[in-house]
Amino acid sequence: MKRKKLIRNILMIALLGITIMFFTNVIFAANMAKVTVETANLRETADEESRILVQLSLNDEVEVLQKQDNWYQVKTKNDVTGYLREDLIEVSGDVEEAKTNQEEVKNEEELAETTNQVTKAPEVETSATRIVKEDTKLKIVPTINATDIIDVKKNDEVIVVETIGDWVCIEKETTKGWIRADKLMTVEEKTKQDEEAKAKEEAEKQASSEEQQKQSTKTMYANSTTVNVRKEMSKESGIVAQISQNTAVEVISEEGGWYKVKVNGKEGYIATNLLSNEKTQVTTSSRGSTGTRREQNTNKQENAAPVANPGKGATVVETAKKYIGYSYKYGASGPTSFDCSGFTSYIFKQHGISLNRTAKAQYSNGVAVSRANLQPGDLVMFGPSVSGINHVGIYIGGGKIVHAANPSRGVTIDTINSGYYNNNYVGARRVL
Repeated sequence: MKRKKLIRNILMIALLGITIMFFTNVIFAANMAKVTVETANLRETADEESRILVQLSLNDEVEVLQKQDNWYQVKTKNDVTGYLREDLIEVSGDVEEAKTNQEEVKNEEELAETTNQVTKAPEVETSATRIVKEDTKLKIVPTINATDIIDVKKNDEVIVVETIGDWVCIEKETTKGWIRADKLMTVEEKTKQDEEAKAKEEAEKQASSEEQQKQSTKTMYANSTTVNVRKEMSKESGIVAQISQNTAVEVISEEGGWYKVKVNGKEGYIATNLLSNEKTQVTTSSRGSTGTRREQNTNKQENAAPVANPGKGATVVETAKKYIGYSYKYGASGPTSFDCSGFTSYIFKQHGISLNRTAKAQYSNGVAVSRANLQPGDLVMFGPSVSGINHVGIYIGGGKIVHAANPSRGVTIDTINSGYYNNNYVGARRVL
């Protein structure tokens, strides 16, 4: 009898335990829910415009605390408490409606404040314009492995919508997506970056220009007893310095019958006819009278109309044309860039003929030929006068020359029957 009673007591206790476990599981299940969408925003309050605390993914489980209208107050596994819309989760069982008395509201506010202190992260101001630092892609959710939406390019302007931790939701035109905060910069930062880049570019350009100028300079010598270094390219311009015959100057560039020079630490301009590549040999005869006799002899030689060598002239022209399109560089004499006299010297040297280096000096090479008797291969000189010759080219026939024109055009072909070359024609020399 006692044995039966003992067995009955054990069975009742076991049944009671099973019943308690069953109801405990039912109660626990009734307080749990699963996320039913790919991404669900857990918000600070029961409001669509409220700040996002975290984002939950499909099948994430949360503990349901209470229901408020069409929102559930829930707690995540990481103990972050917030609100989810009822259409974003599936709740097992019934949930008690939230109390609305003032004490309950106060408790919720205190709880939200505590949550903010735990989860608050640096934020980017919403509605602010930001600049994309580099090419990247917008993500559908704020995770590295999330699906890409669209490409955003470096320097694109976007609008900030909201932030979560290190991620920023931005709007580009009509598309919204997520991007890492470190891939954005402010308009002010972009402006400063552009200014620094521009300053660097200008500095590099200046350094390059100075280097090119340094490489293109050459030394020439004053060929008159006294030579004025002027402030501007004009005989009426002020005098910067005066130099004596055979004084060496550094020639920087040439333009319009003037050399830009540097001498004794000063920069200025000297007419091209007042400088030579070599020092002047001083004789008992005056330089002026020598020049006069030379011009008189030139006129006599032109009248003589020397016989041309058409075959060799055509060969020289053919060689010269091969260099059309090559660059112009002051002081250069080949093989990839030339100034005017450097070009003629280089071409004729290939045919065994040595010419003086400058256009003015080449006017003393060979014999003079009249304009009416020009033949292919003749040297043609230009300038304001015989003493001011500043350009030379090779006649190719048909009233045209091939020459190293200037830095912008390089080696090219021009007519001498109109424009500048017609108006500044000085004479021609036959060296073949």
